[in-house]
Amino acid sequence: MASLECGVRVALLGVLLLVAARLPRGAEAFAIALPPGSGIVVSIKPGTPSVLVKPCYIVISRKELSTLSIKSGENTVFHFSCRDPERHFVIEIQKNVDCMSGPCPFGEVQLQPSTSSLPALNRTFIWDVKAHKSVGLELQFSVPHLRQIGPGESCPDGVTYSVNGRIDTTSVRIGTFCSNGTVSRIKMQEGVKMTLQLPWFDRRNVSGFSVANRSSIKRLCVIESVFEGEGSATLMSANYPEGFPEDELMTWQFVIPPHLRASVSFLTVNVSNCVKKEERVEYYIPGSTSNPEVFKLKDQQPGNMAGNFNLSLQGCDQDVQNPGILRLRFQVLVQHPQNESNKTYLVDLSNERAMSLTIEARSDPLSHRFVPGCFVCLESWTCSTNLTLTSGSKYKVSFLCDSLTHLWMKGEKTISCTDHRYCHRKSFPLQVPENIFQLPVQLHNFSWKLLVPKEKLSLALVPTQKLQQSTNERFCNTSFSYFVASTVPGQDLYFGSFCPGGSIEQIRVKQSISVTLRTLKPNFRQEASRQGLTVSFIPYFKEDSIFTVTPDIKSKVYLRTPTLDWGLPPLTSVSWNISVPRNQVACLTFLKERTGVVCQTGRAFMIIQEQQSHTEEIFNLEDQVLPKPSFHHHSFWVNISNCSPVSGKHLDLLFLVTLTPKKTDLTVIIIAAVGGGALLLFALGLIICCVKRKKKEINKGPVVGIYNGNINTQMPKQQKKFQRGRKDNDSHVYAVIDDTMVYGQLLQDFNGSFLQAEVDTYRPFQGPTGDCPPSPPPICSRALTAKLTTEEHPPCFSPESENEPYTFSHPNNGNVGSGKTDIPLLDTQEPVEPADPGK
Repeated sequence: MASLECGVRVALLGVLLLVAARLPRGAEAFAIALPPGSGIVVSIKPGTPSVLVKPCYIVISRKELSTLSIKSGENTVFHFSCRDPERHFVIEIQKNVDCMSGPCPFGEVQLQPSTSSLPALNRTFIWDVKAHKSVGLELQFSVPHLRQIGPGESCPDGVTYSVNGRIDTTSVRIGTFCSNGTVSRIKMQEGVKMTLQLPWFDRRNVSGFSVANRSSIKRLCVIESVFEGEGSATLMSANYPEGFPEDELMTWQFVIPPHLRASVSFLTVNVSNCVKKEERVEYYIPGSTSNPEVFKLKDQQPGNMAGNFNLSLQGCDQDVQNPGILRLRFQVLVQHPQNESNKTYLVDLSNERAMSLTIEARSDPLSHRFVPGCFVCLESWTCSTNLTLTSGSKYKVSFLCDSLTHLWMKGEKTISCTDHRYCHRKSFPLQVPENIFQLPVQLHNFSWKLLVPKEKLSLALVPTQKLQQSTNERFCNTSFSYFVASTVPGQDLYFGSFCPGGSIEQIRVKQSISVTLRTLKPNFRQEASRQGLTVSFIPYFKEDSIFTVTPDIKSKVYLRTPTLDWGLPPLTSVSWNISVPRNQVACLTFLKERTGVVCQTGRAFMIIQEQQSHTEEIFNLEDQVLPKPSFHHHSFWVNISNCSPVSGKHLDLLFLVTLTPKKTDLTVIIIAAVGGGALLLFALGLIICCVKRKKKEINKGPVVGIYNGNINTQMPKQQKKFQRGRKDNDSHVYAVIDDTMVYGQLLQDFNGSFLQAEVDTYRPFQGPTGDCPPSPPPICSRALTAKLTTEEHPPCFSPESENEPYTFSHPNNGNVGSGKTDIPLLDTQEPVEPADPGK
C-alpha cells in the first residue's frame, strides 16, 4: 500500500513537471489527489460575478472549463488562464461522514486536502456528519473560542464558522460565529453540518475544532459559553431571525468565575401562537431552592447571579394556520459585584395615583471597548437594564452597577378632570414624591400630564417663586427647569422652558398641557425644595395662553413667543399682563426691527394696551416695523395674534421689559409745595367762615317752610315742555331745609319718635381689574398703526352710568345758563279734561 501511494506521488510529480513545462509564463499548476473512500469532494466554481475585461478559465489538457469537480479517488492537474484566479473562482471542499454505518472519526478535525495543495482561492470546508438520534456529538472549539454574530454581520478577519443541526430531514441553523468569543462547545444529536470559511490569503492548516462522542442530550442543542473575566456575549435562538423550531428545546450553559456576577437581558423577543404548552425560559440558578426558575419571555430576567447557570428556551405546539414566530436574542453581562448591589431601597408608591417611575441604564453606544453595564434589580436578583415601577405598590430595589452615574430616573404622573363641575377651582401641587429622592440615582425628568375637558376648563400654573423664561439672551442657571407644552393632538405648541428666579407670577393656558421638570445640574437634590408649582382648574377662556409678569426692580425680563425656534403656531393668540409698580416706569423694547413673518392667510397683529386708560396701539406684524422702545407708567397688556404663515416664515418675537424709578422735576416739586400751602390756608379760612355763619344761623332761629293752600296742584294742561332751557330753570336745584319741617308729625312713627332717613357710605371698588387681555382685531383685517382711546370698554369691564348726578345747594336767583333742552318732561299725550258736573 505504501509503495502504491509512493508510486502515485511519483507519477503526479512527473505530470506536474510536464504540465509546468507547457504553462504560459506566470501561470501555476495545481494537482489535487483525493484518496479512495475519503468521502471528499472538491469543487471549483465561479465566485461573485464582477465586470471583468478578460475572463478566466480552468485549464485541463488545453481544455478551458468554468467549473471543476474532483471526487474521492481522483487525481487532477490543472491551472488557470489568468494570474488572479482569486477574483474569479472559489473552492469548496465537502466531506461526508457516516456515523450510522461505522465508527465516527473523533478527535481533531484536519483540513483535507491540505492548504498547501490548494490554489489560493476563498475556501469553504464543509463537514456533514450523520448520526443516530441517540448519539450525541460535541464540537469543541479551541481558544480564543467563538463569538456569535447576527444576520448581516461579518467577521473582521474573514474566518467564519457556521453550525447546522438536523431534525429528521430538516436542517436547522444553530448559528454563525467568528473568532474571539465565549462559545467553547456546542452539543448536538442526530448529526451536524459544520462549515468553515477561509479567505484566499489565510493559509492555516488546522480547522480549530474537534469532534467528541457524547450521550444523547434529548434536545436540539446545548451551547456552552465560558467567561474568563468581565465581558458580555450576545446569543440567539436557532434559525434566528426566522422562527425557532416548533416544540423544541435549546439550552445555553454559562461558566462564570466565582468572583463575578452575571445578568441576563432580552434584546429581541417574539412569541408564536401556541395551541398546546406555553413558550417559556427556564433557569437553573445557583442557590435557588425552586430550580428550575420559570419565566415568561416578556418577564424581567434574572441578574446578579453568582456561579454557573443554565438558560433553556422551550417552544410549543403552534397553530397550523397562523403559527407565528418564536425568536430570541439576548445578552449576558458578566462583571464584578458592586457595593450598591448589597443595599436594598424601599420605594413606596402605594399612595400615588396614575404615576410611573422608570429607572434606565445609559451607556456610550460609540465606545467599542467593554463598559460594565448597569442593572436594576427587584428582590435582589430579578434584574434588567431598565425597570418601571407603577403606583399602588411598594418595591424593594437594588442596583448592580460599577457607577450609578450610568443610571437615571424618569417619572410621569397624570392629573385629569372628567367632570368640570367637580374640578372647578381645585388645585394640585406639582412636586416630585420625596421617597424617590432616597434612590442613589439622578432624576432626569418628571412629567405631569394635566388633562381638562375641551372648552369646559382651563389651567393656571402658579409657582412658589416667580419664574424666568429661558432664552438665548438669558439661560436658566438653576439646577432644574420646567418645560411646558400642549398635549392637544396635532398642536405643536411649546410654551417654553422656565426656572425659578424670574418675574413670571402665573401662566394660564387654554387646554391640556404637560409640565416636565428637567434636572440641569447634579445638585438638584439640594435645591429640590425650590420646585414648588401648583396647578389650578379655572374657568375656560379663549386665549391660548396668558402670562402674568411682575418685573423686579433693576432686572431685565426677556419674554419670547411660545414654541421658540419653530415659531408661534398658526392662528395662536398669546398675551402678557405686565404690572408696573406705582413709583416705577417700564420700558418695553423689541430686540429686532421686524418679525419676519409672511402670512399665507389672515394677518398677524400685536396690541399694546394701557390697562388704566385703555389706550391701544395696534401693529401689523407682517408689514410694519416693530415699535421703538416705549415707556409705560401703568400696567399694560402685550397681545400677539398669529396668522397662518408661509412655511419657513414663522412668527418669532422677543422683547425686553425693564423698570426704572420715576424722575420728578424740581419745578414740579416747588409748584406742588406752594400749591399745597395755599390750599392749606384756604381750608383754614373756609373753616373759620363756616363756624361764624353757623353761629349767626343759630341766633336767627329755625328756617321753616310755610304751607300755602291757594296753590294749584293740578298738572298744566297745555304745557308739554319746559320753555326755558335746563340752565334757565331751577329744576335741578333743591332748597335745603335745615331743620324739622312744619310737617314734622308726618315723620313720627306710632311711638312718637322721629324716623331717620337711610344713609350709606361710599366704598371704593375692591375687585380685580385688568385681568382680561385686549381683544385682537379680526385676522382677516388689515388695520394701520393707530393710537386711539376706545369708547367701548373690554368685555370684562362694566360701562359707567350715563345718569347725571343732581346737585343739592341753596337756591340761586342768578342765571344758570343759556342752554336749551327739548326733552319732554311728561308723555306727549294730552290729559283728558274732566266733564263739568254742572253742565
